[in-house]
Amino acid sequence: MNSELIEEAVKLMERGEPCVLATIIQVKGSAPREAGTQMLITAGGQTLGTIGGGCAEASIRQRALLVLEKGEPEIYHLDLTADTAADEGMVCGGIMEVFLEPLGG
Repeated sequence: MNSELIEEAVKLMERGEPCVLATIIQVKGSAPREAGTQMLITAGGQTLGTIGGGCAEASIRQRALLVLEKGEPEIYHLDLTADTAADEGMVCGGIMEVFLEPLGG
């Protein structure tokens, strides 16, 4: 667990600002980061940490904001397989399962 992200999440919650902790829980094939990697997403869409960058991270950020609205955690399935990756100009081509956990709010 990334202590810097946890400390920042606590600070946000103390200020009454909800956020989402995104954690890669499973990777199949080639992906930009490994299981256990985390990123924090604020209600304003700002991020701390990275779980891959590019369009994959943007997709996770958008989904995290929806999770924040619902207030319920979910597992987000992100498909980076060859066709999808090639269309986006990415070098990886795996599948990531990302746990999105709303905090605060």
